[in-house]
Amino acid sequence: MTRLKAFLNSHTFFWALLALPSVGMIAGALNGRDLESLLHPTGEFAARFMIIAMMLTPLRLMFPGARPVRWLMARRRYLGVAAFGYAALHTLYYVIDLGTLDAVMADVVKLGIWTGWVAFLIFVPLALTSNAASVKMMGPGWQTLQRLVYLAAIMTLLHWITIHNTFGGALAHFVPLGVLEAYRVWKVRLVGRPDESSASAS
Repeated sequence: MTRLKAFLNSHTFFWALLALPSVGMIAGALNGRDLESLLHPTGEFAARFMIIAMMLTPLRLMFPGARPVRWLMARRRYLGVAAFGYAALHTLYYVIDLGTLDAVMADVVKLGIWTGWVAFLIFVPLALTSNAASVKMMGPGWQTLQRLVYLAAIMTLLHWITIHNTFGGALAHFVPLGVLEAYRVWKVRLVGRPDESSASAS
């Protein structure tokens, strides 16, 4: 039982959980499935993992003693890297599906497309610096860089709404995040509770 508990709490097990949804997406692409049908699930999981990672700071302010929140906080960087991984898969399938650089460049002027590219390009440095060495080397600049995730979230929301021409699915994912972020701002600015966003470096 002790070994099982240690395994379930291991980073290996958490990485496996994060990677599990991608198995079918990758297998489907390798087996000739239409890549356009894989664009939504890959993009959706990228957004989900980003949102979960962003929700953890306000959740810890709201429930400071909650063990599940503390457990996830210790693994928040992994959620961010997973969001980047699914975003990279989403982008790869999109480029391959279009087929040519000319098609990609012709598409990029559309609101629903360039917002997705901006979000992805922001994810790149965030993922590359999501390690202890970068935190130590960059100092306070690391946290400043990580705050770009808020811009990535806005771009992701616009990308989702514009591409699907509907608010339902996007708002179902982003409204809880917006509510929790509003709570965090209220807690930090009005109540005077220290902002715990630096916990992402822990």
